[in-house]
Amino acid sequence: MAFDYGDRTGYEPISDVDRKEFHEQGFLLLRNVLTEDHRAALEAAVDRVYEEEKAKGTTTKDGTLHLLGFLERDELFGELLTHPIAFPYMWGLAGWNIYTHHNHLDVTPPAAEPEKPYWGWHQDGYRQNSDPETMDPNLPRPMFSLKVAYVLSDLSEKGRGATKVIPGSHLWNSLPRPTDLSVHNPDPEGTVEITANPGDAFIFDRRQWHSRSTNLSNITRKMLFVGYTYRWIRPLDELHPDKDGEWYRNRTPVQRQLLGEGTHTANYWGINWDGYIDDEIPLRKELKQRGLLNRNIPWLR
Repeated sequence: MAFDYGDRTGYEPISDVDRKEFHEQGFLLLRNVLTEDHRAALEAAVDRVYEEEKAKGTTTKDGTLHLLGFLERDELFGELLTHPIAFPYMWGLAGWNIYTHHNHLDVTPPAAEPEKPYWGWHQDGYRQNSDPETMDPNLPRPMFSLKVAYVLSDLSEKGRGATKVIPGSHLWNSLPRPTDLSVHNPDPEGTVEITANPGDAFIFDRRQWHSRSTNLSNITRKMLFVGYTYRWIRPLDELHPDKDGEWYRNRTPVQRQLLGEGTHTANYWGINWDGYIDDEIPLRKELKQRGLLNRNIPWLR
C-alpha cells in the first residue's frame, strides 16, 4: 500500500533545533507523522495481530498485549523501518551504522479494576545501565539506542495509559526510589505524560527515565515501538525472517541493514577487514550519495 507523504524520502536532515531539544530533553514529540489512511491501515494490522495472539492465549488476563519482535507480522510494519518522516531522526541522531534490535506492539485495554500501587520508572537497556558506567555519578552513560513510538489511538488526554517521562532525566544515572512500594507514591518531580493525537509519534533516548501509566479511560491504547541501536550491539528481540520469502524480498537494502543483515562480522562495526570504513554499508552509501554525511557530527562522519 502506498501512502502520500509528498516529496518526503526519509533522507531529509533534521533541524539543529530538533537535535538540540532532543539532546536537552531526551525526547521529541512529533505531530502528524502518519497520514490518516496510513494510521488506519496500521491500526487494522494491529487489530488482526491482536486477535491472533488472543486466540493463542498470549494476552494477559485483562487483555493487554506486549508483543516483542512484531515487524514480520505485516508488510506495513516492515515499511516503518524507513518511515519518511521518522527515519531521518534515527540516522540524524544515531548515525548510519544502525539497525533495529528491539520492537514491541502494545495494546492496552481500559483497566478492569482501580489502579494498584505501582512503581514502573526505569531506563531501557538492562546491563547497558551498569556495564559502561564510570564511578563518576555526574558523567552520563552513553545513549546506545533510541526508539520511535507511533501513536495509533487517541491519547490526547491524560489517563489513557500514555508513557510518562521526566524531561532531561536521560542525563541522570539514577532516580530516587520510594522506600514503600505497597502504597501509591507520587510521580517524580517534573513528570510529563506524553499526550498525543492519533498519527503522532515520539522519539526518546533509551536513557530517558520513563514509566507506563494505567489506562483509566474507555479507550484502548494502541502503540507501535521501533527501536534502533548500533550494529555492533546484538538483538534483544528474536527476528527470524525467511530470507527467501516475499516479506524479506520486499525490503530495500537499507531496510535489510536495519533488520541486521551484514556481509561479515567486521561490517557490523562499520569497517572492512582492512580497517577502513565500508562505504557499501547501505545506509552510509545512501547518505553519502545524497551528500548527507557530515564530519562535524561524529556519528555522521
